[in-house]
Amino acid sequence: MPAWVLLLALTATATPPSAATAPAAPAALPVTSLELQGHTVLVEVADSAGARAQGLMHRPFLGADQGMLFVYPSADMRAFWMANTTIPLSIAFIGADGAIVSIRDMQPLDRGHTWSGFPAQYALEVNQGWFDQHGIQPGVQVHGLPGPSRE
Repeated sequence: MPAWVLLLALTATATPPSAATAPAAPAALPVTSLELQGHTVLVEVADSAGARAQGLMHRPFLGADQGMLFVYPSADMRAFWMANTTIPLSIAFIGADGAIVSIRDMQPLDRGHTWSGFPAQYALEVNQGWFDQHGIQPGVQVHGLPGPSRE
């Protein structure tokens, strides 16, 4: 059994810290897969204001081909920060047409804003370097995106 599976099993059975000090467990989000230039990434879909605000905060890790997709009602200038996020991430801002408009790296716990630079209806966070490792650049089309958020 891999060590990380054992660690997850032990963590699941450990006594939780007091409710006053433990962050709220994130509600289960819908999951879907996206395809970018022949590469698949499995994403949690954050399509409500609360889910987008929580994002990947308080997560200890993110799987190799996993991420979080932030879905908005319409395209607009977007800004993200890394408060309470300890995983180094790369973010692709995606226009309403499904094309990546910009890609940025974000550092753990950085409270500075990372701006889209162009109007974006979606933002895709993955482990830092994932886009570079897969040759994904602005202009690449993202397939499998859900429709706009209702909020």
